[in-house]
Formats: sequence, structure tokens, C-alpha cells
Amino acid sequence: MDVDATRVSLLSRVRNQSDQAAWAEFEGRYRDLIRRYALARGVQYADADDISQLVLMSLATALRNFQYSPQRGRFRDYLGRVVRNAVARFRSRPNPAPVSLDTYADQADDAVGAENPDPVWEQEWVDHHYRLALRTVRETFDPKSVAIFERLVDGAAVADVAVAHGTSEQAVHKIKQRIRARMEELIAAQIRDEDEPDEPRFE
Repeated sequence: MDVDATRVSLLSRVRNQSDQAAWAEFEGRYRDLIRRYALARGVQYADADDISQLVLMSLATALRNFQYSPQRGRFRDYLGRVVRNAVARFRSRPNPAPVSLDTYADQADDAVGAENPDPVWEQEWVDHHYRLALRTVRETFDPKSVAIFERLVDGAAVADVAVAHGTSEQAVHKIKQRIRARMEELIAAQIRDEDEPDEPRFE
């Protein structure tokens, strides 16, 4: 899946109730991020799944009328506030009921946003975009190149990787540079698409 072609305008597309593909893509992209953040905050695995479902249920309604305004904050800050609200609600109630969350879309009201970021959310967001980009790389590059790149990312020495894959160190360096450049392009596109979405109007 080419993020450059398919990710554009996703925030606008989910406002159209008839665009089921858009919602499926949105859920597929953000469920894991929400779950991982909950886990990073000490929530148990099963409970993290419940929180993910609660957030997505609430957003399914809220995003229909979501008016994105980059001047008032980033989408990542809005989503982060909703997720933090879900985690806090879960912790404050012994048996949290699956009710709608506070999904008020005025990003400026977020006490923890661009000016006072939540470091856990920020790191999960960075890791999230890295995983999305790596998923595309795995789908579009040959398996050997991906294996070489992933071993380098894990800290293996270039010389060792070259020997293990029966290639030259120069070839290993080229693969690393090529995939790293593509990863940077993909991540930049993902972030740009979230911060500067198209805003078509649906009647």
C-alpha cells in the first residue's frame, strides 16, 4: 500500500458516513497506537484492548463533525487527549462502562498539547509512524534488503551483515541508505497528511 496515494484526506474521508473503507483504514492505522499507549501507561493487555475499542467507538461518531484546524493544534494532540481521557476514566472506575468519551474537537482546550507534550504519547506516536513506514517498506522492497536493513537497525555490524547475506559491505551500505531515505519519505508523508488534510464538504 502506497501511503502517498492512499493516506491523503483520510481525516476528511472518515467524516463521510458512507465511506466504510476510510473508517476501516483509520481503525487499522490507529488501533495499535491507542493500545500501545494504554500498555505503556501500565494498563493490562485485555483492558488496553477495551480502551482501544472505547476510543474508536467514540471517534466513529465524533469525527463525523470534526473540523480540523491546524492553527488550533495538531491531530495527534487531539487524539492524544481522547486516549488519555479513556485511560484516566478506566483507572477511575472499577468497571468502566463502554460509554462515549469527551471527544470535543477544540484542540486548543487540550492542557497537554504542543506546548506541554505528554512524553509517553509523543514516543508512542514516533514509534507508530516508524512501524507504519516499515510496513510499507516490507511490502515494497525485496525480502533480502528488508532483512539486511532490520539487522542493521538492531545493531549488527555492516561487515557481519554482509557476510551473513553473501554480499559486499558497499551493497549493505547502499541498501541501508536507500531504505532509510524511503522511510523518511513515508514518515514525512504520514505526518503531513495528518497535519494538513484536505477538507471536502459532504452534504
